[in-house]
Amino acid sequence: MTSARAARRSTRGWRALGLATLLALTACSGGGGADDPSVGATRSGGRATVFDDTSTAFTDSIPSLSAVERRAFAVGNSFFNDNWVTAPSSTEGRDGLGPIFNAQSCSTCHFHDGRAEPPADADDPERGLLFRLSVPGDGGQGHIPEPNYGDQLQDRAIDDVPPEGRVRITYDEVPGELADGTEYTLLAPSYEIVEVSGAPLSPDVLVSPRIAPSVFGVGLLEAVPEASIRANADPDDADGDGVSGRVNTVWHATRAQRVLGRFGWKASVPSVEPQNAGAFAGDIGITNSLFPEQPCTQSQPECAAAADGGDPELDDLKLDRVTFYRRTLAVPARRHVGNEKVREGEALFRSLGCSSCHLPTFETGRVDDVLALSRQTIHPYSDMLLHDMGAGLADGRPDQDATGREWRTPPLWGIGLQSTVSGHTRFLHDGRARNLEEAVLWHGGEAEAAREAYARLDRDQREALLAYLRSL
Repeated sequence: MTSARAARRSTRGWRALGLATLLALTACSGGGGADDPSVGATRSGGRATVFDDTSTAFTDSIPSLSAVERRAFAVGNSFFNDNWVTAPSSTEGRDGLGPIFNAQSCSTCHFHDGRAEPPADADDPERGLLFRLSVPGDGGQGHIPEPNYGDQLQDRAIDDVPPEGRVRITYDEVPGELADGTEYTLLAPSYEIVEVSGAPLSPDVLVSPRIAPSVFGVGLLEAVPEASIRANADPDDADGDGVSGRVNTVWHATRAQRVLGRFGWKASVPSVEPQNAGAFAGDIGITNSLFPEQPCTQSQPECAAAADGGDPELDDLKLDRVTFYRRTLAVPARRHVGNEKVREGEALFRSLGCSSCHLPTFETGRVDDVLALSRQTIHPYSDMLLHDMGAGLADGRPDQDATGREWRTPPLWGIGLQSTVSGHTRFLHDGRARNLEEAVLWHGGEAEAAREAYARLDRDQREALLAYLRSL
């Protein structure tokens, strides 16, 4: 039996046991074993865990780094947080901003290494919410960048270069009612690109909003063996539990081959380094060895004629330091693991089927260049696979092997500290959910059964589940 089928058969078994029996078994288990991240399992990142529940909870380095590694971490932190400036500049190591861009630094979107939020109103700039663009490929196969504005809308630009446009966001209220009569309202966003600077957008343009996610713990996720991720895939739902899970096979620029994707909202990026390099190029306009070209198209002569900050603007050593910084960001420990309400919520999390996609536990493999990432039992609550999340969350835009209805299961570790770190509780790929309950209620597709089961809970049970999520 594959580990995927075994895990899902186990989940069905938990459902059959019922809540009271499940709570009793959880209490008797003692919690904290390698396969049981329940009671006492506070170390979400294994030895790469920090006990910090303050506003800096996502910014800490792995505790066991050597002195040399801590210096590399500090240098990478500096390049992650400092603003880039327009070239030419006396600050040669940090010039080359733009010509078109979305942010001036990585931390503009990932404040305190946390999750961004959508604009509050029309006058609030879209810092941390960007928009992927594409059009169908030849014969409707695949997708290619939008011909006049590329694969991402840049809403800012340096002097004498027009920004590509901006996005008008409107919301429709979607009312609903839970089984006990509790009423709720969800916000369904609509996106319109306006004030484009030049040629009109293609009538076939596909637009996908992407909020900037938290960036801690990615080194541990990168260290999970590919076989462990593939073992949980069940693309044809062979076990009949309604949950599929597919791998996104993506292009790896440095290896020049297609590999398993594990990062990004659609698992379209294979590892931390190309994710960083792509963000520097697309979000800040900083070229590098993996992305040596500015995102200017033939329709943007002012962009193409602008001065640059070197060739490339970000050298490999700086890219390596930023990558090292991100890979060695620690994971905050769980809190309140012995609380009775939290334990009840954990039992519900399993019995409702949430853990079918938000898998609690992985083991990392050997990582020779950062031993602190090696052989760790981690609890990210993600399978790093693609799942059909239904029409309500669909963006209609394919991303390599991912369809317009599929999204990668986002990790849940640290989610209870988001308000403390980032100052808000907006969730999902575009930040539409205003709190954790709304995020649950937006689930559809493969998660429809779990969502409906949540809707049938009474108020105390719902509060218990949410308390468990806030403990992660």
